[in-house]
Amino acid sequence: MSLSQQLLTASNPTMLARENQPATLPLLNTASFLPSVTDPEFDILDELYFVTSFPDLARKTGLTPPELERHLRSLLEQGLVRSYWPDPDTELAFEESSFGAIVRDCFFLASKEGLLQHNTR
Repeated sequence: MSLSQQLLTASNPTMLARENQPATLPLLNTASFLPSVTDPEFDILDELYFVTSFPDLARKTGLTPPELERHLRSLLEQGLVRSYWPDPDTELAFEESSFGAIVRDCFFLASKEGLLQHNTR
């Protein structure tokens, strides 16, 4: 490679030194950084663009209360859903020890990460 080609390549990081071809950078696949969700969890996220109560969520998704509890627990553990109790304006941090006792009285909303997960599937 001539000195002028070396200088051109050195001043332009998008050129490969040997081939004088534009470098190709791998695209960042954001979906690979997101936790995976099951089909029922995806359906739950689909209903959580707005704050929704447990009974409404069960009715809209068609899941039984025990199934819905299990999937909500998983989504909460992954940080994809936020819970609210005793009203839709008071956010409640997820705690494994109290979740089962109050889950059916809670309201839920997809987190930013949950919305991203839902929209990139």
